[in-house]
Amino acid sequence: MSELPNSLEDAIAQSRVAVQAALADGCTRLQVEFLFPELKFMPVAEQFLPVFTDYDSRLKIFFADAGAAALARRNWADAPFQILDIGTGRAASLETKIQPEDEIFLFIAPTSVEVPQVEKLCEVIGDRPVVFLNPRLEDAGTVGIGYTARKIRDRFINTIESCYYLRPIDDQSALYRSYPGQWEVWLETGGEYQRIAELPTKPSGDELDLILMKGQPQTTTDNDTAPAKKPNVFKSLQRFLKALSS
Repeated sequence: MSELPNSLEDAIAQSRVAVQAALADGCTRLQVEFLFPELKFMPVAEQFLPVFTDYDSRLKIFFADAGAAALARRNWADAPFQILDIGTGRAASLETKIQPEDEIFLFIAPTSVEVPQVEKLCEVIGDRPVVFLNPRLEDAGTVGIGYTARKIRDRFINTIESCYYLRPIDDQSALYRSYPGQWEVWLETGGEYQRIAELPTKPSGDELDLILMKGQPQTTTDNDTAPAKKPNVFKSLQRFLKALSS
């Protein structure tokens, strides 16, 4: 059974293990999400990169825009992998960004604006593994909420496995998943975080509200043991977030 991390560094280390497990199981489209406000993605990406050590130059990294890609090339000047921007060019120009020798791909913080380009790149990539780090691929204001949005979701976004997910719901609760574990809801009670629910799929907002309202252990198993408890992780996480944001 997975454990809620005690720090952002712990969370990133957990996410690397989760990605390795998912890749070993044959998953080819994965996403890792640390959903904290004001979290800068570059320091997180730097701590996440060791998961790809064995791939060396066979890794290719994409950033949403040319500025972010240029900054990464400057900061990671000695890196063996290639760093590109997703770009907004024609389909033909997008295809040239993917080469036969590329074995694995990392997309860092792509947004809903880049969904058409990301989807096209993934078509060219085929069944080679792709990891999305802190993606923001769904935005009703950009993608829409009607038929077109549903088609994009069914055709592309729903093909991505949520491999690692950590989001504070409020100051006292969190939603968490680390592959291959289930989705977990944690609630602070009496100064400790306690796992109060385990679910096979990501709960909707309404489902989360019901779970937190009840505040009682709810699992999909018949295990009657007491729910696991952890210290107040998010007080510790906030210190790391402030350090990364400074």
